[in-house]
Amino acid sequence: MKTFFIGGVHPADKKISAEAAIEKLPIPKVAYISMGQHLGAPAEPIVKPGDKVKVGQLIANPKGFVSAPVHSSVSGTVRSIEPVKDIAGNPVMTVVIDVEGDEWMENIDRSDAVISEIKLDQKQLVDKIRECGVVGLGGATFPTAIKLCPPPTAHPTCVIINGAECEPYLTSNYREMIEMPEQLLIGCEILMKALNVKKCYIGIEENKPAAIEKLTSLAGGKHPNIEVVELKRKYPQGGEKQLIDAVIKKKVPSMGLPVDTGAVVQNVATTIAVYNAVQKNMPLFQGIMTVTGDCSKVQRNFLHRVGTPFKEIIDYCGGIPEDAAKIINGGPMMGKAIANLDAPTLKGSSSILYLTEAQTKRHEEGNCIRCAKCVSACPMGLEPYILNKMYRAGDMDGLEDHKIYDCIECGCCQFTCPAYIPLLDSVRLGKAAVMKIMKSRPKK
Repeated sequence: MKTFFIGGVHPADKKISAEAAIEKLPIPKVAYISMGQHLGAPAEPIVKPGDKVKVGQLIANPKGFVSAPVHSSVSGTVRSIEPVKDIAGNPVMTVVIDVEGDEWMENIDRSDAVISEIKLDQKQLVDKIRECGVVGLGGATFPTAIKLCPPPTAHPTCVIINGAECEPYLTSNYREMIEMPEQLLIGCEILMKALNVKKCYIGIEENKPAAIEKLTSLAGGKHPNIEVVELKRKYPQGGEKQLIDAVIKKKVPSMGLPVDTGAVVQNVATTIAVYNAVQKNMPLFQGIMTVTGDCSKVQRNFLHRVGTPFKEIIDYCGGIPEDAAKIINGGPMMGKAIANLDAPTLKGSSSILYLTEAQTKRHEEGNCIRCAKCVSACPMGLEPYILNKMYRAGDMDGLEDHKIYDCIECGCCQFTCPAYIPLLDSVRLGKAAVMKIMKSRPKK
């Protein structure tokens, strides 16, 4: 089994919802479709109150180079375009739609038939993926079409599909690999054609043997250029830089791009969204979400329409578990707390994770004993205890010299610290401050 070379930790994987097949969540009565569905500039609405819209209809255009179009996930009447608070309570411009039935755009193929033949050429593939608003669904929501147009100095040689799903509790990618393997493999072929490369690897952690077996069997016949790579269970195996290191044994240079190694990494869900966009003409307006937690009686994976309030999903599953102290969107290592349950789901919403008070309570901070456990755990080869000390002393030059900008904010350092020092908090804040300083400098 392969894995990355530096650092990493082994949290309990807690895949307790792994056997929960994907179910369709009921359509909401009102959809709140945020214009901030992706990394970069928010999209700009092209509809107005009173307009009738259908499922899959374009309702907002990208605004800027790093941006993506947004499509309606429901059919009905646009009630308003107004700021709506996200999960953190921050207002984001949102198209609010009163749902009326479920009428789809006529050009979307809604059949269950799997289409293997890829008819579009390289440019047409990238254009279609861009038009359908496909973004990275591994967490960053970076517009996928941009990744498929690397800079002239880059020379991609392969595609790597992230099927690691290394965050504890999350199982949506696993269920997609089990239930939609052919769509995933054809999505891989589309990505290879779009990048003009001849090799694709699908990296899957060892704790998903059924997915490894199924995809290996299917790829071995119809898709000889696709190789399934079994990965050791280790966090953050699904990090872009760590996955490249594990699969092709190349390291992304400091401040460099992953494509500098020749690899372009895409997530399993993103790859299936690419298939839907190209072969079914289906924009990205729905996604798979895991509802889970040790204290939850409900363990489910849902296909949800983007814009569904989190509270509706929670109520549909019987409400908040009695012992839940915090609700997370994402995994426990890198996920974000849901402070506003009325917030709508986004393209990248991956879970509703219930954590108990015992799981979320912070211990009293002790003194650093320089045990260097955080150094051993850091997958980027940084020294978190030093970065923490420099941040608290306000030493921005020192933080830059120690390459704080290379931190991927995985939380391995804080996970291993025996003194319970909030290392990730300090490093995250220090990184943001240093990056701001670096961006403010005149370009040479």
